[in-house]
Amino acid sequence: MKAILAAGVALTALAFAAPASAELKFKPGEDSKFNWANYEELDKVDLSGQTLTVFGPWRGPDEDLVQSILEYFRTATGATVNYSSSENYEQQIVIDTQAGSPPNIAILPQPGLIQDLASKGLLVPLNDADAQFVAQNYGAGESWVDLGTYKDKDGAEKFFAFPYKADLKSLVWYSPENFEEAGYKIPQTWAELMKLQDQIVADGGVPWCIGLGSGGATGWPATDWVEDIMLRLYEPSVYDQWVANEVKFDDPKVVAALKVFADIATNDKYVDGGRAAVAATDFRDSPKGLFGIPPKCYMHRQASFIPSFFPEGTELGTDADFFYFPADDTKGLGKPVLGAGTLAMITKDSPAARAFIDFLKMPLAHELWMAQSGFLTPLKTVNTDAYANDTLKKEGQVLMDATTFRFDASDLMPGKIGAGAFWTGMVDLAGGKSPEAVGKEIQAAWDAIK
Repeated sequence: MKAILAAGVALTALAFAAPASAELKFKPGEDSKFNWANYEELDKVDLSGQTLTVFGPWRGPDEDLVQSILEYFRTATGATVNYSSSENYEQQIVIDTQAGSPPNIAILPQPGLIQDLASKGLLVPLNDADAQFVAQNYGAGESWVDLGTYKDKDGAEKFFAFPYKADLKSLVWYSPENFEEAGYKIPQTWAELMKLQDQIVADGGVPWCIGLGSGGATGWPATDWVEDIMLRLYEPSVYDQWVANEVKFDDPKVVAALKVFADIATNDKYVDGGRAAVAATDFRDSPKGLFGIPPKCYMHRQASFIPSFFPEGTELGTDADFFYFPADDTKGLGKPVLGAGTLAMITKDSPAARAFIDFLKMPLAHELWMAQSGFLTPLKTVNTDAYANDTLKKEGQVLMDATTFRFDASDLMPGKIGAGAFWTGMVDLAGGKSPEAVGKEIQAAWDAIK
C-alpha cells in the first residue's frame, strides 16, 4: 500500500509542472460584456511568491479552457498556479489526500466522493460567508448550498464545496420549423405537454424520439427521465429520500414515476419506431428523428450536451431549439431543474486557496469561460450577454430561474444501483415489464448491498 501511495505522490508531482506562459484570452477593459471591475479587485490581491495547486477533472481541450481562466488569477495576483488532472482522477485525489500531499484546491463532479473525503477529515470547511453568498446569488441557491454541505469526520454538517460550472438536464429539444408548420406552441406546464403529445398523435405524427442504447451503460437516458418526473410529481424532499433509499424503489411514489415514463416509452404511437426501438436505439442517434422530412418525431428530452450529436450543419436556435421540461403548475413545485456540476473545495488551506474561492464568487470567473464554450452557471450576477451563443444563454437562464436544483440521482446512489440495477431496470421497463416489478427488482438489488 505504501508503494502505491508513493507512486501516486510521484505521479502527482510530475503532473503539477507549471504551464508554459500564456496570454490572457480577453484583454482586460476591452469588452464591456465582462465585469472587468472584478479584475481590478483581484489585481489588489498580492500572492507573489505563493503557489496554488489545483486538481480537477478537465483534460484535453477542457484543460485548455480551465487554464485560460486560471491565467487571469495568475496574472492579477502574481501567484504561481499549477493545474493537474488524471485519467483516473477519482482514484488519484484519494491517493493524494490520504498520502498527505493534497492539492490546495480539488474540483470534483461526484458528491459521493466529496462526502467520503469530508468524512475522513480530508477537506477544509469553507467560510459561512461562502455559503451565504451561494444562497443569495445562485438560482435555487439553497439547493446549491445543500449540495455543497457534507458531514465531517465527527458527523457535523459543514459547507465544504463551492459550485462552479453546472450541467443542465431538464430540457426538451425540438425543431422550430416543424412546430411552426404544425401550429404547435411551446408547452408551459406539464398538462400542456401531455396535451401536446396527444395532439401530435391525433395529427398523425409521433411526439417523442427516445434512445436508451449506450453500450455497457445502456439504460441511463431513462434514469434522467424518471429523475425529472420525480421532481415534477413530488416535493424535493421526496427526491432526497429516494436518493438515500428512505423512499424505496418499490414505494408507490417511485412506481408512479416509473409508470409515467413507461406510459410514453411503451406506447407505439408515442415513440419513433415504437416500443421495440427505444432500448435498441443508441442515445446519440435518437435525436436525428427531429430532422427527418417529414419529421420522425417532434420532441427529444435530453441534456444540454445533445447538440453534439445533431446532424452536421444544424444551426442552434434556427434548425433546433429547446424548451424547459415543464413542471406541474397545480402542485406548487415551482421550476425544478435536474442537472449536475463540479464543486471546488479546499484540500490544503492557504491564503491563495481562500483567495481562489473568492475569485470563483466573481462574475468574471464565470464570464470568461461562458464566452468560450461548454460552461453554464446559476450565478445570477453574471452578464448573460457573455455567453458564446443564444442557446447557452437560454440554458443559463433556466438555471437562474430554477426554484429547486437537484443533482442526478443515479450519480448519488451506490454504483451497483445508479450505474447498474437502475440502468437495467429501465431497459426492462421499456421492454414492457411492469413498473411495480421493475421497482421491486431494483430495490432487491439495493437491499442486497452489504
